[in-house]
Amino acid sequence: MNTSENGINLIKGFEGCKLTAYLCPAGVWTIGYGHTEGVKKGDKITQDKAEELLKQDLSKFEDALNSYGFAISQNQFDALISFMFNIGISAFRTSTMFKYLRKNQYVAAGDQFNKWVYVNHKPSKGLERRREAERDLFKL
Repeated sequence: MNTSENGINLIKGFEGCKLTAYLCPAGVWTIGYGHTEGVKKGDKITQDKAEELLKQDLSKFEDALNSYGFAISQNQFDALISFMFNIGISAFRTSTMFKYLRKNQYVAAGDQFNKWVYVNHKPSKGLERRREAERDLFKL
């Protein structure tokens, strides 16, 4: 399965696009639509490069999510890709959400989104909004 336009738009809406490297709230150098790999202070890219990096990043998360073999809908896939894109594959694999998905407990898995709203141990309004949107999409 691949991320739909709906899922891509969800990610773009919450990530925003910045063509100059910046430090995200977690203190990680970021550019484009949330791209972090190899980014350093002073980096600049074009809009086309931001789109290219997003596609590359999404393919890594799609490959990971597809490898788990969950029986999920397109909406659930899109919500999980947005979630994983934000927290990372390793954090996803160790999450209670992942454990519930492995047990086919999709309602319980959907209830885990709101536990991931913290930056440096403090709740983030932006993450609260993102998790609500992801949870709502997951439950459609």
